[in-house]
Amino acid sequence: MEPEVWRWIWLGAAAIFVVGEIALTGSFFLLPFGAGAAAATVVAFTGAEAAWQWLAFVVVSAAAFAALRPMARRMASGGNPVGVGAGRLVGETGHVTSASGMSDGRLGTVRVGREDWHAEADDGSPLEVGQPVEVVRIEGTRAVVRRTT
Repeated sequence: MEPEVWRWIWLGAAAIFVVGEIALTGSFFLLPFGAGAAAATVVAFTGAEAAWQWLAFVVVSAAAFAALRPMARRMASGGNPVGVGAGRLVGETGHVTSASGMSDGRLGTVRVGREDWHAEADDGSPLEVGQPVEVVRIEGTRAVVRRTT
């Protein structure tokens, strides 16, 4: 294969790996390969032979993988220490501020801490004003809650 072709192959591979990493948010699995392909692209544009391009790809990918894996493991096992994002509400308690309707499919509203969320009961039954609830999960902009006593 001509050296000119390898330049574009590496550039395309780098783009695919980076876009794949964006789609797999938080895994840091494809990003090292994207960095390796970007390094191979640079080497290819200098006019080096394919063997040097592959060497750059393997070495940079391995180094980036070794650098990112510990961080990815810490992020996966550490949970959410800062308490950001909607997932922080799971397990929190609150109370119903507006009732939900079973017949019209209207969502109720719950107050959890200082935030109001559209909500529905995990068993599908209507929510009544003042009722204490616990957040089971967040689905988009809606909290799924369970009644507590």
